[in-house]
Amino acid sequence: MRRTRRGTPISRGPHERTRFPRFSMSRATPQMRDLAGRLVAYETSGNKSSGANPPAAFQVCEKLRPHLATLMGKGGFRALLSRALTVASEEASLLVVVQIDEEGSLEGWDRPEARVSPKELTESAVLLTAQLLGLLAAFIGDNLMLRLVREIWPKVSLEDLKFTKGDPHEEN
Repeated sequence: MRRTRRGTPISRGPHERTRFPRFSMSRATPQMRDLAGRLVAYETSGNKSSGANPPAAFQVCEKLRPHLATLMGKGGFRALLSRALTVASEEASLLVVVQIDEEGSLEGWDRPEARVSPKELTESAVLLTAQLLGLLAAFIGDNLMLRLVREIWPKVSLEDLKFTKGDPHEEN
């Protein structure tokens, strides 16, 4: 029981027991989902083996890892990926069992409780990638994030994507 400064007990009312509403800080905008979908589709089309380590659907995160670890360090990348995984797991049940190892790679997707259809695996990977790219864009901006993506995936068409409206720094 809490007490006032003078030591008088304060009873807890029912309002003190209510939890704060959960607000999702989702960065998976439709534009980010579109971008993530293109990248995941590109990676899965190039790697048809379902037994890949990790699955082709998660190769986008794996390819981003060394570039982002160079920018922000391993710990920074793990923190960014961890936040993306936490938010994405609210929508994709597969991601609840996925964990991040010390190097920043995803693991746990091969557990028996994580067995899902290829479609569900791809949707989960798209959602996780969209969250990761959205968080990255929040820190460094859409233009730098897109530059990094173009550097890693030069063959993926990104010309029709629109992220920022009226950005004075946007290249024409």
